[in-house]
Amino acid sequence: MQLDDATTILGRADFFSICDAEQRRLLAFASERKKWRPNAVLYQAGDTPEGAHVLVSGTLATYQEGDETNPYVITSLGSVLGAMSLVVSRPRPVTVKAVDNVETLFVPRSAFMKLANQAPDLAARAADRIRTELMGYLGAIEQVRGKIGGTKG
Repeated sequence: MQLDDATTILGRADFFSICDAEQRRLLAFASERKKWRPNAVLYQAGDTPEGAHVLVSGTLATYQEGDETNPYVITSLGSVLGAMSLVVSRPRPVTVKAVDNVETLFVPRSAFMKLANQAPDLAARAADRIRTELMGYLGAIEQVRGKIGGTKG
């Protein structure tokens, strides 16, 4: 894979807008392009990924543990799966599978953390970005809370 290709992929991935061009180039150098066949598992619920994947081509599905009947489908090129895995080593709550032939760019946590340690402003932008995304998720959950049951009212 060409370094310029990986840099372009990261440039199109919304999460990596927190990086400047040189930081994206350094991450691209440390990244690995991966190909997945249909039904291949990128990671299983309970796994602790070593980094994040950027969708280059294909379709992915995420499943809650034990429930493959209602997947969340990801088709947007440049989507970042497991952005939190770039900064936190924690088991993932979902399984991610390839629906068809998929290509991703894998960005290792070790490379991101090395860069963040060298550039505290990047670490701060990453923390802000993850916090904003989590608050968005929590806001969406709060909006449907009464509709999904289990709430006291």
